[in-house]
Amino acid sequence: MIKVIGIGPGSQNLMTKAAIDAIEESEVIVGYKTYIDLIRPMLDQQEIISNGMRGEVERCLEAVKIAQTGKTVAVISSGDAGVYGMAGLVYELAQTDEEIEVIPGVTASTAGAALLGAPLMHDFCHISLSDLMTPIDQIMRRVKAAAETNFVICLYNPKSHGRPDYIGQALSLIKEAQGNSILVGIAKNVGRSNESTHVFLIDEVNLDLIDMTSVVIVGNKETKLIGDKMVTPRGYQV
Repeated sequence: MIKVIGIGPGSQNLMTKAAIDAIEESEVIVGYKTYIDLIRPMLDQQEIISNGMRGEVERCLEAVKIAQTGKTVAVISSGDAGVYGMAGLVYELAQTDEEIEVIPGVTASTAGAALLGAPLMHDFCHISLSDLMTPIDQIMRRVKAAAETNFVICLYNPKSHGRPDYIGQALSLIKEAQGNSILVGIAKNVGRSNESTHVFLIDEVNLDLIDMTSVVIVGNKETKLIGDKMVTPRGYQV
């Protein structure tokens, strides 16, 4: 049995009860070492298998191998396991008769949106700026198309040491399509002790604040500030 578990953005109070129960019921926990550390206080007698970044295939293959011995194995992902997580890879690598359960979690966009206000009240999309799996020209075409059709845009993996300029390029494309009155929200370290939020006009974004612990939510033409919170109207008559 393989349980693919979304552990949320970082704190146990943002984990679902189903996720907590699944971790407690598992005999083996498999995951990226940073995510293992987030749930380590919850672990008791479970065997732990972890490795570093870019070891996803190896982790999931090991989970499948162990599950075939009859043990219950948890493969953990931050956020939701089905949103840039391990759920799809486990299905691709497992045997067709393998019992797999996916336990959803709170993903970065919804957790970040809750801190920023209510920016996701109308149509929105997720776009990862990581080009490890997708060519950057294709990513930027998606950004441009989303901006031209007035989506609120949630940008995952916005900036790393290896690709420091992609977030600036993406915001420039959005500004070109939407104008300079668009709001941009940054939510950092969501669910952790040092979480923080920042809201800017798209012309004024401090790119130095953005890193791989951030989710960037770019509003559409209707998104506005109410107090210090981003709100995208759904269209109700008020």
